[in-house]
Amino acid sequence: MRLALLTDLHANREALAACLAHAAQQKADQYAFMGDFVGYGADPAWVVQTVMDYVARGAIAVQGNHDYSVTRPARPQMHAEAREVIEWTRGQLAPAQLDFLAELPLTRQLGNMLFVHASAYDPIKWEYVTGVEQAERSLRATASKLVFSGHVHAPALFRRADDGRVGKHQPSPNSRLVLQPQHQYLAIPGAVGQPRDANNAACYALYDDATRELCYFRVPYDHGAAARRVIGAGLPIVFAMRLVEGI
Repeated sequence: MRLALLTDLHANREALAACLAHAAQQKADQYAFMGDFVGYGADPAWVVQTVMDYVARGAIAVQGNHDYSVTRPARPQMHAEAREVIEWTRGQLAPAQLDFLAELPLTRQLGNMLFVHASAYDPIKWEYVTGVEQAERSLRATASKLVFSGHVHAPALFRRADDGRVGKHQPSPNSRLVLQPQHQYLAIPGAVGQPRDANNAACYALYDDATRELCYFRVPYDHGAAARRVIGAGLPIVFAMRLVEGI
């Protein structure tokens, strides 16, 4: 199985289309979407419908905090500009699309792999896994050998060795890593729709369960067009600038 791993799509049609086309070129035969299909971007209906179509064909999908928020009262922790986009997004989605987001699970299991938007330790708390401490907490919460998650908008890989020690690896663009069966890993592919690591190219990853090879990809796309859509929709300009600057 060649599994494409996509997270934090954030209503960015151009970025998602580019990543899906790239994954098809890589001969991906399964897809996992790790949440945050809406928020920030200008094409929530197209993005959600695309994910729904993939799920109908057998893809995996879990709920992100923006997906959760768009189907419920806004959380006080969410900053004002993000709440503005969430409220706008509700009016852009069809009832079936809102139902799809509301009914998504927080986690999914496939063999020895666990899929979650944030931390496996307490998924509904939406903890950011930004360092070794958070990664260890997430990994210790599951017996799965591989945890795939998102939420932090930058690619990363954590390894919990068979002796319990946890370390972090910063994958470089288009890097290929072989995961050892005796260790436990937490892989964050980076954001499809809003990268925040000073590189505006979209991020996703591909895992081959036969070779145990994990590949991180950067996919250039028309971020200018995506930014213009944000501005044209009347959404906060900061979210257009993030697409251009990659921060």
